[in-house]
Amino acid sequence: MESKKPNQFIALGIMSGTSADGLDLALCRFEKIQHCKSDNGTEKKPVYDDRSTNNHEKRNPSGKDYSFATWNFEILKTRNFSYSGTSWPERLVAAENSDGYSLMEMHRDFGRFTGNAIQDFLAGPGPTPDLIASHGHTIFHRPEKGITLQIGDGAEIAAVTGITTVSDFRRLDVALGGQGAPLVPIGDELLFGNYDYCLNLGGFSNISFRESGKRVAFDICPVNIVLNRLAQSKGLEYDKGGLMALSGKVIPALLEKFETLDFYNLNGPRSLGKEWVEEVFMPLLETTSAPVEDKMRTVCEHIALRIASSSVAGPDLTAASSLLATGGGAKNGFLMDLITEKILPVSITIPGEELIDFKEAAVFAFLGVLRLRNEINCLASVTGAKKDNSGGIVHLS
Repeated sequence: MESKKPNQFIALGIMSGTSADGLDLALCRFEKIQHCKSDNGTEKKPVYDDRSTNNHEKRNPSGKDYSFATWNFEILKTRNFSYSGTSWPERLVAAENSDGYSLMEMHRDFGRFTGNAIQDFLAGPGPTPDLIASHGHTIFHRPEKGITLQIGDGAEIAAVTGITTVSDFRRLDVALGGQGAPLVPIGDELLFGNYDYCLNLGGFSNISFRESGKRVAFDICPVNIVLNRLAQSKGLEYDKGGLMALSGKVIPALLEKFETLDFYNLNGPRSLGKEWVEEVFMPLLETTSAPVEDKMRTVCEHIALRIASSSVAGPDLTAASSLLATGGGAKNGFLMDLITEKILPVSITIPGEELIDFKEAAVFAFLGVLRLRNEINCLASVTGAKKDNSGGIVHLS
């Protein structure tokens, strides 16, 4: 077994996104390389201000000679387990209309499936993780009703793997009056704090940045949850490189309807779920008989406009402002060109494909580390909850 330094953790993060195409697994090493020390030498909670260095070190605004917590991380290996050839795409889509007993069976079965995938993943070279952190697959997300559900029983994962497992990260925050989303911004703060903005382009787009000395974040608009469905109507899994959208034309009337949706007028923490897409967004797409390519072009234009509108709410835009773009949408060249045009002069960084695809899984591994350390892994400034919290149910192996 690989020897580890003190304050070093090996964690495996698991993510199943809204597109229901597979499990993302990221095995990561995290190291807390400094501790916050008070005058008498005892450890105390980190204090952050709105400045950060490239190695994510948080400076002390008081000017006293304290050192504050810093995290470094490394992705050791990754893998995507496709749902192709299994019944999971159909079962996950049908889950929201299942009866309670069937839903509990699915919760159990998806946990076992996840555990078996982990066993297969860990059979290859690499260290054994100290913990597993599993997001699960979202079935319901209605925080305004106090409801969120991610299936994939953590107890089953721990039983199959024999490894301590943290799951169900969102429910505590929702119980505290928060949105339960987004959760990734704590990782943006502590792992990627050298960027002014962190933008994720997954099923939905979300952004995080520091404003008035604190991290803020929110969902922006749907992305791949809509674009992939349009591509699939033409027999494609997705629009590779955005070539279909590139060949289309903007539908002005449809774009105007998108831009005036009530959700975009909300202030403060806000999150989106597939329910909103089904009830609000997709019906607008169905009001036109225009070619799919034109619909895709219009949706891409809308995404770029929404991201530009959101980013100007953050730090003053200068040539030195930086944005890290990850998620599957970051590989859509046409979409990224549109976004770049609209948020200039912000400098966009598109990292290597591993970080593009597995950033969320890596951050969930980090959330699990923070949970086991009983440290904050969910920020009230992001979700709107009554207080910061350390969410996740721990299943000891």
